[in-house]
Amino acid sequence: MLRFILSRIGMAVPTVLLVAVVVFFLIRLVPGDPAALLLGDMASPESVAALRSDLGLDKNILTQFAIWLTNVFQGDLGTSITTKEPVAHLVIERFKVSAGIVLVAVALASLAAVPAGFIAALRQNSKLDLTLVSIAALLLSIPTFWLGLVILLIFGLKLGWLPVVGYVSVAEDPSRGLLYVLMPILTLFLHEIGVLLRMARASALEVLRLDYITHARAKGLPERTVLWRHVFPNAFAPTLTLIGLVLGNMLGGIAVVETVFTIPGLGRLLVDAIFGRDYPVIQGCLLFIAVIYVLVNLIVDLCYPLFDPRVKIT
Repeated sequence: MLRFILSRIGMAVPTVLLVAVVVFFLIRLVPGDPAALLLGDMASPESVAALRSDLGLDKNILTQFAIWLTNVFQGDLGTSITTKEPVAHLVIERFKVSAGIVLVAVALASLAAVPAGFIAALRQNSKLDLTLVSIAALLLSIPTFWLGLVILLIFGLKLGWLPVVGYVSVAEDPSRGLLYVLMPILTLFLHEIGVLLRMARASALEVLRLDYITHARAKGLPERTVLWRHVFPNAFAPTLTLIGLVLGNMLGGIAVVETVFTIPGLGRLLVDAIFGRDYPVIQGCLLFIAVIYVLVNLIVDLCYPLFDPRVKIT
């Protein structure tokens, strides 16, 4: 087990380093000077040059990268150009908001989609199966931002049940805070339930056609035993992998939903940093997202043997 974990971490380190290199150098290709944006159009060239020197932007790009990477290995992601706050503190605080929304949405989508997918597979080509597959296809075809706007229009403006703008932390005021995150959670839940349902259904159908399932039924095992002992563990393993991928993708791609619902999460922080040319925040956010993505997939790999007896970790 330890050797497997170390090998996975060893494979993840080059990935994270590659992300760090690509992010750092691509950001420098974006037009716009952070110093000029901070000082405004009326600033003198001397003032802009002095600020660039204070921010370290006057150094060679390779020198900037070496300094930044050295600080990252020491746990220092830098300081925000616009707010002067430590990037690590900003990222962690905003990540708490995004993680709460994403984890709840993925958990609810998994609890709803996996049983629905298995039921659809057991009743293949029935009206229930066709209905579930059609709903999944419809939800997959709707863009996240449009789905969020529709939910905002219905529950926020038309019915007036939920607040349209603003945010209150659930930790500070659970009852009010829950009202502000219900619509983002519902948006992500509806968007991801389609892909998870289709995967669960396809995996279950594949396992149900295998010879050992026919053999188990021929031995006279009760159908319930066949499903729970042989079908579910083997069919759930691919779905578990997809859940891990969905979780990582949502943590990195929640910016659209957070922008629609004005949620101050990690995605919103990244978007604001891009518009403000805040290099340290952009680099810190993307590097943090890459690390989280790698960790989520490592956890999924470690959970694989719990559901698929064919997988052994040594």
